[in-house]
Amino acid sequence: MGLVTGGARGIGEAVAIELAANGADIVVCDIAPPAAASRTIEIIESGGRRALYFQGDVGDRSCMEELFAEADRVFGRLDILVNNAAINVRKPLVDLEIEDVDKVWSVIMWGAFHCSQLAARRMIARREGGNIVTISSVHAVRAFPLSTAYNAAKAAVAHMARTWAAELAPHRIRVNVVEPGWIDTPGERSFYTEDQIRESGQKLPLARLGSPEEIAHAVAYLVSEDAAYVTGSCLRVDGGIVLPH
Repeated sequence: MGLVTGGARGIGEAVAIELAANGADIVVCDIAPPAAASRTIEIIESGGRRALYFQGDVGDRSCMEELFAEADRVFGRLDILVNNAAINVRKPLVDLEIEDVDKVWSVIMWGAFHCSQLAARRMIARREGGNIVTISSVHAVRAFPLSTAYNAAKAAVAHMARTWAAELAPHRIRVNVVEPGWIDTPGERSFYTEDQIRESGQKLPLARLGSPEEIAHAVAYLVSEDAAYVTGSCLRVDGGIVLPH
C-alpha cells in the first residue's frame, strides 16, 4: 500500500495514479475536501486498485496519527510513503509574518517528519522493508527570491531524508528524494497567468515546464525493484533549470 500526501491534485495526484497503475492500493491525504480528490480516487479504482481518501493537515500530529490508524485498519500494511504536501507564501524577507513561515514549515517540514516517523515505525515493526520518498525542489539548492520559508523547508526535508536513509538502511527501508524543477501544476496558477507560464517555460533549457506525470515516473522508479540499491539519493527532474542559461 502507498500513502501520498497532498494527493488531491498536481504532482501528488499524478504520483498516486502512477503508483496505483504499478499495482499499489493507495491512501490519498490532502487538506482539501473529498470532492477535490474524486477524480484521483475514481482513476485509481477504475484501474482495479483500492483507494482511501483522508482529509487532514499533515502538520497536525494527532491528525496524522488518525490517518495512519485508519490506513492500518483498511489496508493492514504500509509499503510506500510519498511526502508531497507543500505550501508556499511568496513575500520578501522584510514583509514576511511569523505566521507565514510557520504555515509553510508546518506543512513541508513537520508534515514530512510526522508522516515519515509514523511510517518508519510501522515498516520496522513489520520487518519487510519499505520506501519513503520526499518531494523536495530545486528551491533546496537555488535561492529563488521571495521564497525564504519554502527554500529553507525544501532544503531541510532533503537533508532529513538523507539522515533517515542512513538510520533506516539496516531495516531495509530505502529513503530517497525527488527534486522537481518548474512543474505545470494547478498551484502555479496562483502566481502566474497562462501566458506567463507559457512564455517563461520557453526560456528554460528544454523550452517547457515539466509535467506532474514526469515526477510521478521518478517516484515510481525509486520505489521499484529497479532501484533496490538506491537510498539516500536525490533524483533531480528539473529540465535543466539549475543549469546556467
